[in-house]
Amino acid sequence: MIGQRDTVSGAHFAFTDRWGGVSAAPYEELNLGGAVGDDPGTVTANRDIAAKSLGLDPGDVVWMNQVHGSDVTVVDGPWRDRPVPEVDAIVTARRGLALAVLTADCVPVLLADPVAGIVAAAHAGRPGMIAGVVPAALRAMTELGADPARIVARTGPAVCGRCYEVPEAMRAEVAAEEPTAYAETSWGTPAVDVAAGVHAQLARLGVHDRAQSPVCTLESGDHFSYRRDRTTGRLAGYVWLD
Repeated sequence: MIGQRDTVSGAHFAFTDRWGGVSAAPYEELNLGGAVGDDPGTVTANRDIAAKSLGLDPGDVVWMNQVHGSDVTVVDGPWRDRPVPEVDAIVTARRGLALAVLTADCVPVLLADPVAGIVAAAHAGRPGMIAGVVPAALRAMTELGADPARIVARTGPAVCGRCYEVPEAMRAEVAAEEPTAYAETSWGTPAVDVAAGVHAQLARLGVHDRAQSPVCTLESGDHFSYRRDRTTGRLAGYVWLD
């Protein structure tokens, strides 16, 4: 259920796997994505299961309507009856409020400055990484008082550079924006390493406390992968402060 979890100075980071929920095939079991064709009631039940397993009130988790862009919004509470905005990063200065990001190959990025009391969650696929969603989230954090030197960054399970095969022209386009994302598959074809690009961006912006999940979603049967299965569920990353 919770495949990875880390706590640093009162900042909590957690990433789910696909097990422990109630969704039926092809979304089995812990699908947390509400826009993939699964039954809405089942998704709500899964979100409740995941939140409670983390000691969170499901009503204190903020989700996004992710669109592979670079827009960021600052939140101070759940959406309740408000429309969920189309953004790929959310930031809060409210302790105890958990921010969530959905993925199934893209890189989930969780950021926290425990001293300033500011956290962010970002969805960094190939388009979002190129568009600068992670630097945009970091800017929003610093505008609220965060210091990049204090920020703790964790990236979760994602398709790795050895598996993310792309056309040569696409690799060149990505590498022109972020050279560290240039990669080659294990079978010798052009590839993109989105996680490497994200970590390079964070390093350039002064974030030094970083850790990357070793899990490749395409290779792992314990995780959802859109590239492998197409119709499938979504994993989630959560970040919050005591």
